[in-house]
Amino acid sequence: MDRHVLTPLFSPRSLVVFAGPDDEPALQTAEARVLREALAAAPGDLQVPTQYLHVGTQGTLGELAKARADLALIALPAAELPAALEMAGRIGCRAALLLGHGIDADESLQLQRIARREGLHLLGPNGLGVQRPLLDLNASVMGPLAAPGTLALVSQSGALTTAMLDWARGNAVGFSAVVSVGPNGAIDIAQVLDFLAADAATQSIVVYLEGIAHARRFMSALRTAANAKPVVVLKAGRRSAGNEAALTHSRAIVGSDDVFDAALRRAGAVRVRSFVELFSAAQCLASRYRPVGKRLAIVTNGGGPGVLAADWASEIGLQLGKLAPDAAAALAPQLSARASLADLVDLGADATPAHYQAALEATGHDRGVDGIVAIFSPQIGADAVATARSLVAARARSGKPLLACFMGDAAVTAARQLLAEAGIPNFRTPEAAVGAFGNIASFYQNQLLLQQTPPPLSDGPQPDIEGARLVIESVLAERRKTLTEMESKSVLSAFHIPVTQTLLARSGHEAMMIATQLGFPVALKIDSPDIAHKSDVHGVALDIQSGTAARDTYTALIERVKRARPDARINGVTVQKMAHARRGHEVCVGVVTDQPFGPVIVFGAGGTMIELIADRAMERPPLNLFLARRLVERARIGAVGAVGAEGLPPAAREAIEQVLLRVSEMVCEFPQLREMDINPLIVDEHGAVAVDARIVVEAASSALGGGHGGQRMADYHHLAIQPYPARHEQRLPLAGGGEVLVRPIQPDDAQMLQTLVRSLTPESRYMRFASAITELPAPLLARLTLIDYDREMALVAVASDAAPAAEGGPASERIVGVSRIITNPDQASCEFSLLVADDFAGRGLGSRLMESIIEVAREKGLTEIDGLVLAQNSGMLRLMKNLGFAVKPFAEDPDFRLVSRAL
Repeated sequence: MDRHVLTPLFSPRSLVVFAGPDDEPALQTAEARVLREALAAAPGDLQVPTQYLHVGTQGTLGELAKARADLALIALPAAELPAALEMAGRIGCRAALLLGHGIDADESLQLQRIARREGLHLLGPNGLGVQRPLLDLNASVMGPLAAPGTLALVSQSGALTTAMLDWARGNAVGFSAVVSVGPNGAIDIAQVLDFLAADAATQSIVVYLEGIAHARRFMSALRTAANAKPVVVLKAGRRSAGNEAALTHSRAIVGSDDVFDAALRRAGAVRVRSFVELFSAAQCLASRYRPVGKRLAIVTNGGGPGVLAADWASEIGLQLGKLAPDAAAALAPQLSARASLADLVDLGADATPAHYQAALEATGHDRGVDGIVAIFSPQIGADAVATARSLVAARARSGKPLLACFMGDAAVTAARQLLAEAGIPNFRTPEAAVGAFGNIASFYQNQLLLQQTPPPLSDGPQPDIEGARLVIESVLAERRKTLTEMESKSVLSAFHIPVTQTLLARSGHEAMMIATQLGFPVALKIDSPDIAHKSDVHGVALDIQSGTAARDTYTALIERVKRARPDARINGVTVQKMAHARRGHEVCVGVVTDQPFGPVIVFGAGGTMIELIADRAMERPPLNLFLARRLVERARIGAVGAVGAEGLPPAAREAIEQVLLRVSEMVCEFPQLREMDINPLIVDEHGAVAVDARIVVEAASSALGGGHGGQRMADYHHLAIQPYPARHEQRLPLAGGGEVLVRPIQPDDAQMLQTLVRSLTPESRYMRFASAITELPAPLLARLTLIDYDREMALVAVASDAAPAAEGGPASERIVGVSRIITNPDQASCEFSLLVADDFAGRGLGSRLMESIIEVAREKGLTEIDGLVLAQNSGMLRLMKNLGFAVKPFAEDPDFRLVSRAL
């Protein structure tokens, strides 16, 4: 069961091919002929045994079973595909790959139903197939088999797939896997990513994406993959969604592509914007560079190219990596008199290979530098090949990313070839080299976002969720979608967001009385469920200084709005005291809901010019303080400066962060919330106050793709990222005294989990992992600790040592047990695993962890739990029987027993 469910598809041990009559090429499809050629081109020592059948093959079921194979390759006319799938199922295939095009959605659904009935994992139709170079497997119509390597390519475009393979052949880039996923297919990109995340041969992944059908499933798989290895994504279709009918400013300034950006950042992946950038990122990934920051040193023999590189670095948010004063002082005597080390490392036009090597070694060892771009322009007397050799030598002495830009053409051809052979990415322009580093450097920044697993509610005072729910449900009961300003502010108040006191006046006299009680100056605003933007109909009046002016303004507002919107229902006019703040900043906090990604939280500059300024930054809920702080920093108003009139003072930033956390709580708790504006939110050194607010709601819809039908509302099915399930935290007593804290696993638990595995006896490790490992490999450790709480769960038992770690210090903690479930592809059952520290065996911890994880499985709506136990693990088998599990032989391996229990 440790094998991935898609192993028969992507790492088959045997093949059966349906490609038409062997002796009648005229009756074969174009795909069949190409597939036959691809398979025939494999080396004589092909590792995957292959046999050919056709749908007219006769014989008994026993005779056909002799053709049993892991994978069926099917390249037949559309009319013959159902029969071929049925035969593949009858002969025991576990996966099928359909090579053909022009299959519409209805026909594809029929094929998927057949595949499910026959127990087949189905890739296709409408794709180009799969290449696995390390297996010498070319089950595709993509052309020649790619060279073997560590880079995986997954693409929804056949044309781009073949183009990238052609590019790779000329640039010494190899692949671990190439997968073409067409439209209307059964297996989508999310499932392919899930396999590649666990594939030991794949060290980095490139994805070309055109559309997403199931946001939650995609985000889950992408987060899992990006946690294990770098993932670079190129997405087509960057047009903003049409916002002509937007009910809030946030919806008007946020397009679907912005939301996709936010999703990729949170998933820990890197996005590129063009086909050329994808190639650049592929070059860097193929070189296995792992930058840890954004400080880029530029080493050049020409001032102009160096300045271009520096300008582009600034444009895309990188920082110049400068040598420390002592390092610069040590390097200067080794360079020519023309060299400059102020910002760039400008070696001068007379730079020699020795100068380059000295500069590269200095920058490679400087702690203020995260990566290096070496620029060479053909100068009189310059030796391009010798300079390239100096780059190769310098790279061997430093683990930092080194990218080259050898400008020109004929004069540097041989040098480029030398760099390519050495695996050093090289580019023709400074901008391309800097951009490539920027794309890969963002991997580290996004990984910090990926590691965040916030709970749905923050640590602050608990909100009045039921009070806010009553307001929202009453609006929906009236068949309205837009809350009035007063209703919106009451919801904000329920979540402890400060608001200005606002009262509704239904006559000019009431407006005068209310204004007098509140104190002047006041603001008057039209109150109507039919008017989205009050200022558009001149429905706002500010700085009213007297009761008489308030009365007259009320009358004028009503008349103006009735002329502008005679169809609008008008409840009256709200009166509120002006929120004057001498040094206050107007910002906007909002929410928009995207299809298919769900809600996203927006922050930026606010006020009446919000759509013109279009200052926006986005983050996916749920948020914690780290994510809220990064969200503020990404907006222009949050990045201008830290203190004073030029930027937000620290107290204002803290107030904004708290508001963002509260908005995140609202989004998590209310799937009905579709859009929201808090604009303006006035912030200063005293805090924040919401001056105006607007909320749009709808009846809660079905879950985002990938959820389980039996899940409760508490599973936050409307969010693409599952919050940390704090509700599963509990303290459990142990036999013999003491207790442990049982809670869902977190990314920060990686080191404690590794310590647990290392502390086990060799026998205990073998019983759990069925191998002689002494510790968990880094990719597996990452995958086990950063999980998608929607499709799996791991509960860890944490014990605190009685003795403090240091005198006066806190008690140390360690993980002493882990129980885990992973939902199977049938979405109805799950597989479990259990691990308990040797010194906690016999204290009832194993049974308590199993009981807790079984309860989680029930809550998810699953109906069965099963697992594999080594036949010699008598203690574990005894525990399973005590917990009501049935124990049976495992047909695929007699060394194991299959244990299962209905839920």
